[in-house]
Amino acid sequence: MGKTFTLDEATMLLPVLGALLGRAREAALRAGLLENAMQALSQRIFLSGGLHVDVPAAARRRAEREKAMQEARTTIEEIAEIGVQVAENSEGVLEFPCLLEGRTVLLCWSLGDEEIQWWREEGDEPDVRKPVDGRFASRRERERPN
Repeated sequence: MGKTFTLDEATMLLPVLGALLGRAREAALRAGLLENAMQALSQRIFLSGGLHVDVPAAARRRAEREKAMQEARTTIEEIAEIGVQVAENSEGVLEFPCLLEGRTVLLCWSLGDEEIQWWREEGDEPDVRKPVDGRFASRRERERPN
């Protein structure tokens, strides 16, 4: 079994992981925009029967795209090394493995949310989420007298 997090531990990591996820999303978006520009250029070349191309500019664009793609991959790997899964980079969703009643479940957080509000079973589809409830409270909070 890999790393698991309590709700408190996952919550404490949100500022750092949110920044990393934002960086990965920006890099992926930049790579996508550069890819679209390169495809549009290829289409114009094809339609015109051999348009004159600024080869150094095209090579720079390709290198920028590769750099952005690598930045996105590296950042996602950095998040994974912490033990957190990037469920949907485009949507900005992270999942934290968590022990609940003897089994591993996933705490779900979306970029822009202030706190972790959802969880799901490991085998469930990503859109089958349940609200976080008192079972995820820290032992100290559960044992606190009223």
